[in-house]
Amino acid sequence: MLGLATGLAAWPLDPAMPLQGTARSQSCGSTLAISLTVDGAGAICALGLRAQACAVGQASAAIFARAATGRTRADLARSAEAIAGWLAGGAPMPDWPGLAAIAPAAAYPARHGAILLAWKAALAALPTA
Repeated sequence: MLGLATGLAAWPLDPAMPLQGTARSQSCGSTLAISLTVDGAGAICALGLRAQACAVGQASAAIFARAATGRTRADLARSAEAIAGWLAGGAPMPDWPGLAAIAPAAAYPARHGAILLAWKAALAALPTA
């Protein structure tokens, strides 16, 4: 998990990207800022992140960043919903690549908000239309 967290440096926040979003975990206070560029179809082409979060939140953000390129707002909304269902204990682990690396954190509800930060920030940044 720490390896993932330190790997987040590969995606530095870029204020010059046209789309920006933030999210904050109500349970622990962790925050994440995201910068995005999308193509004509609304799929993510490039992203940058800045996390002020625990190792779980940072690792989750790195997992997000590794697989976010090519995904649309609708894709991310479905994934965020599936992850929230899994964290709540009522659904199987979603198929987002790499999510198994943070599976032990699902047993700690105080970390659930940090796990979802990247998805929530991306949804905040992406246009709804």
